Amino acid sequence: MIEVRKGQAPAPLDRAAFGVRFRASFIDPAFRAEEPAIGRLEEIAWAAYIEGRKAPFTQKAGPGYADPDYDLSTEWIATKQRILEAQQRWADPASPSRVLLICGSARNDGTCPGEMSKTFRLLDIARASLEQATIQVDVLDLSLLTSDYGRHIHPCKGCVSTAMPLCHWPCSCYPNHALNQTNDWMAEIYERWAAAHAVIIVTPVYWYQSPSPLKLMIDRLVCADGGNPDPTSTSGKKAAKAKELEMAGWDYPQHLAGRAYGLIVHGDVAGVEGARRALSDWLDWMGFIDAGAQARLDRFIGYYEPYANSHEALDRDQAVQEEARNVARAVAKAVLELRAGRLQAAQPSLSRPRPK
Repeated sequence: MIEVRKGQAPAPLDRAAFGVRFRASFIDPAFRAEEPAIGRLEEIAWAAYIEGRKAPFTQKAGPGYADPDYDLSTEWIATKQRILEAQQRWADPASPSRVLLICGSARNDGTCPGEMSKTFRLLDIARASLEQATIQVDVLDLSLLTSDYGRHIHPCKGCVSTAMPLCHWPCSCYPNHALNQTNDWMAEIYERWAAAHAVIIVTPVYWYQSPSPLKLMIDRLVCADGGNPDPTSTSGKKAAKAKELEMAGWDYPQHLAGRAYGLIVHGDVAGVEGARRALSDWLDWMGFIDAGAQARLDRFIGYYEPYANSHEALDRDQAVQEEARNVARAVAKAVLELRAGRLQAAQPSLSRPRPK
C-alpha cells in the first residue's frame, strides 16, 4: 500500500474566524437592516462547513457504476448527463458542424477597463469567417468571469497528482457547498467542449503566459485527459483507493480526443510564440488535431507602442486580420475533412507508451 501523505492543510476555521469570513460578503451598510437574517444564515452556513456537507443533494449511483449504492451528487450526475448528450450530438453525422470559439482575455468594457479587448475583435473576425462556411459557432467569452455577478471557474485542486483515478470526469470537486465553492461555470463549459467538432482559442499574452481565466479553464480540463468517469470506484475522494486503482493499471481515457483546433495568440512585446506553443502542446496531448500551419497564429499587434492606441494599431494591421480569417478558414476545412473521415484517416492510431 502506497502511503497517503498528510500534514499540509491547516486546521478548520474556528467559529469566530468563520463568522468574519462569512460576513465579508455583507459589508455594504445596506445589509444592516437584515442583520438578524444574516445571523441565521451564518448559523446554517457554519453547520454546513463544520459537518462538511459538500453535496447536500445525492442519489444512489445505480447500474453502470462500480458501487451502485454509493450516494452521488445529483448536481454531478446532471452535469455528466449533459456531457453524454453533447457527445452524442458531436458523434451524430447529421448534426451541424460546431466550433467552440473561446475568448481568453480577461478584459471587456463591462468592467474596470471600460473598453473591449482586441482579443474579442479578433474573435469576431474569426466568427464571421466560420459563419460564412456554414459552421455553427458557440462563443465562450471567458472575460465574463470579471464582469458577471457570481460567476466562477474555481481552481483545480490537483487530484490527479495524488492518483489519476481520483480526478473524475467531469470534475467532482465542485460544487462544494460546505466551503461556499459554488456557481462553478465549468459544469456548463465541459458540455460545450464535448459538443464541439473543433475549438479555436483566441487569447492575449499576460506576462509571457495565458491570462488567468483561460488558465483556470485549462487546468480544470485535466479530467478530460485520463479522468475517471466513475466516482464510486474511489468512494468519492478516497485517496488510498485511487492509488490502488492507478497502480493496478490505468488506461488514461481521452474523453475529448478527435476534435480539431486552431489558435490565435497576440501580444505587444514578448511571449506570443511560447504561449502559442504551450497551447498547441496541450491540445495535441489531449488528442486534438491541429488544422494546419495557418491555424496556429502568433502575432504582435502594436509592437512596443503605447497601450492607449492599441486598438488603432489593430485597425491598421490588415494582415493580422486576414490571418485571423485564415485560422477560421483552416479550422472550417479541417472540420469538413474530419467529419468525412479523411482527416482522421491520416492520424495513425498508436498506443502511447507514456500515457500520463
